[in-house]
Amino acid sequence: MYKSYIMKIDKPNLTLHHKPNDLSDRFAMIMCKFLRWIADTFFQKRYGHRAVVLETVAAVPGMVGGLLIHLKCLRKQCPDNGWIKMLLDEAENERIHLMAFLEIAKPNWLERMVILLVQGIFFNAFFLLYLISPKTAHRLIGYFEEEAIISYTSYLEEIDNGRIKNTPATNTAIEYWKLPSNATLRDVVVAVRNDEAEHRDVNHEFANLLTK
Repeated sequence: MYKSYIMKIDKPNLTLHHKPNDLSDRFAMIMCKFLRWIADTFFQKRYGHRAVVLETVAAVPGMVGGLLIHLKCLRKQCPDNGWIKMLLDEAENERIHLMAFLEIAKPNWLERMVILLVQGIFFNAFFLLYLISPKTAHRLIGYFEEEAIISYTSYLEEIDNGRIKNTPATNTAIEYWKLPSNATLRDVVVAVRNDEAEHRDVNHEFANLLTK
């Protein structure tokens, strides 16, 4: 059922964009742009706070996809060919992104309430979407990751221009990405952006495989 798939990226392409091929792709891209507009309106240039809220959402799709594929493989008694592990690894990676930014952004009570609300809505909506069309769900995440790369690039520009203080990296980030002990916020953002590029490519390729 699930074709074997292994991806290894040495140097991510940060400008790659998947052009919509059909109605499913166009729906995914429109939904992504709409949600991006909401995020831009709410957070504007508060990139640290944006990262905290959005990474709590970003950790949902991999867990949902891994769970549903796991259950489907049990029902149909078929192998998953590595899809489950890759999706769960993606979910864990996004959770580490959250941990890396929490100590820096320090979300207030309003943002914590937004996290609860957005995560609850998104989990149920994405769960339903994955049941209806896994291909559309993966394409949506691919487009989400494209937008994440743009956001983190803007984050880096703010740091480089001195508008955001380049604080020391947290111990969580240093240990996870094996960064030097004097690593800074900029190093963390670069590492996170590279992760998002890999998630983009994996989810777009999953969508392509499901199309075939």
